[in-house]
Amino acid sequence: QVQLVESGGGSVQAGGSLRLSCAASGFTGCMGWLRQAPGKEREGVASISRSGSTTYTDSVKGRFTISRDNAKNSLYLQMNSLKPEDTAMYYCAADYRLSCTSEFRLRGQGTQVTVSS
Repeated sequence: QVQLVESGGGSVQAGGSLRLSCAASGFTGCMGWLRQAPGKEREGVASISRSGSTTYTDSVKGRFTISRDNAKNSLYLQMNSLKPEDTAMYYCAADYRLSCTSEFRLRGQGTQVTVSS
């Protein structure tokens, strides 16, 4: 089974930027980022198909950019203009299907993002 390892989380002030990275140990199809804030349900942030088609949840459109490097089995999330409401544990997720659905069969351990006002 493919393993996913996230990096790049941290603490930043509102308006700042962070870049998350995810290294996959093997081939993946659709990849994405999920997040879960304390007391809230986990939500999908962004996803990208094997061919590069992207989707974003409305609250991050225009601020976050998802990208991938298939040759390196890597996924990225560039987060700009961060807001306190972006504070959450961020999870890298993946599936073997090439196109994206709302389901991911693989998930990493998570990396914490904290945005202070």
